[in-house]
Amino acid sequence: MSGLRTPAVGRRPRIGLVAGGLGAYWPQFPELLPQLERSAARVSERMRGFDAEVVDVGFISDAAEGAAAAEKLRAADCDLILGFLTTYMTATMLVPIAQRSGAPVLLINLQPTEAMDHASFDTGAWLAYCGVCPLPEMANTFERVGVPFRSVSGHLEDERAWQRIGRWIRSAGVRSVLRNGRHGLMGHLYPGMYDVSTDLTMVPGNLGGHVEVLEFDDLRVRVEQVKDGEVEAKLAETREVFELADSVVPEDLTWAARVSVGLDRLVADFDLDSLAYYHRGLDGEVHEKLGAGMILGSSLLTARGIPACGEYELRTSLAMLIADRLGAGGSFTELQALNFRDGVVEMGHDGPGHLAISERKPLLRGLGVYHGKRGWGVSVEFDVKRGPVTLLGLGQTRDGKYKLIASEGRVVGGPLLEIGNTTSRVDFGCDPGEWTDAWSASGVAHHWALATGHLVPDLRALADLTGLELVEVSA
Repeated sequence: MSGLRTPAVGRRPRIGLVAGGLGAYWPQFPELLPQLERSAARVSERMRGFDAEVVDVGFISDAAEGAAAAEKLRAADCDLILGFLTTYMTATMLVPIAQRSGAPVLLINLQPTEAMDHASFDTGAWLAYCGVCPLPEMANTFERVGVPFRSVSGHLEDERAWQRIGRWIRSAGVRSVLRNGRHGLMGHLYPGMYDVSTDLTMVPGNLGGHVEVLEFDDLRVRVEQVKDGEVEAKLAETREVFELADSVVPEDLTWAARVSVGLDRLVADFDLDSLAYYHRGLDGEVHEKLGAGMILGSSLLTARGIPACGEYELRTSLAMLIADRLGAGGSFTELQALNFRDGVVEMGHDGPGHLAISERKPLLRGLGVYHGKRGWGVSVEFDVKRGPVTLLGLGQTRDGKYKLIASEGRVVGGPLLEIGNTTSRVDFGCDPGEWTDAWSASGVAHHWALATGHLVPDLRALADLTGLELVEVSA
């Protein structure tokens, strides 16, 4: 289960594509348009290699064709529009697209090769490399009409440029998931956690999407309907995915499997993209048992791309969703201890974790008590895959605005606690105490997502597309 994964849950981003050039050139240089159309076809081909739906409206040569393309792209309800500048074109050709489409626009300037053949080129051949010429014009005009400007320049087979384009496409996909997502919030706030409390209107206000308020009884009735055969199938899945410690009590494991089947039904019935939950419970009654039995099912859901986390941490479940859709996992995490001898920060959490990014086969450990919570049963234990990682939190300011908070480090090996928690040792390249003070001062809550890979470039693109502030905490 270790390593990066390809997100497979949810709607693929819909990417609009329009190419263009100045029509006045076509009668002057008859070979130019066919060459530019070949470049446009190559861009369309490369675009279809991404995990996205591509809406290609073809080639435009003047402002009237630009306006017609704008209407097609508006009707297509795109998440991102790529405008391919094949040669010089006037701003009037693209401004209608940028203004009317309702989607962010990325301009790409990809010339045919790395450089011109200066000895043999005439004016017509040069114009095929002239997509760079209108970029300042577009930037100036976009600013004056109030449209954000962003661009990628390179050549058709420039993999660095395509990596940058892919970053925008992935970020558009995340933006789409947030704008169209359905996020479950079940139970009640962990008593006293001010930083976790969330004004539900701020989720659609900042990100879009819908928050579905659930009760633990919504889960209870579904767990009661689970058949024994379904439990056996879930137990078989569990034994395949996990290593089981000797401390696992069979009755507790069976209950966790039954709750897991109920959770699957809950997520399907309410069409959820994420879930945050907590219920205190009392004296072993059914709601306490449900809350205690959710770790297995929540971990399996998270590994499937439906992040589920405890302690009613809605904003962290959203951060986990962002990380997952960037293909980087995203496991529920908080600070655990500082190791000044080894220069690392130890972090993780009790309860569910993102199994797909575990360094090893995750362990199910039986616990007689869940620290700080009511209940007992099985809990997940693992550490995140060694190598580069990114912490991602979703902070909230006094005026209700959300902000992305991120820090990049590396998970390194070393001794770990064996207490049924996810635990990782993260090296941020500086004194652990100084990093902790800077991270805490960022406005992050005391939970966040721990994701594999260095994601700050992707998060910068996401911040641009969503209008969220990105706070980068570094050494």
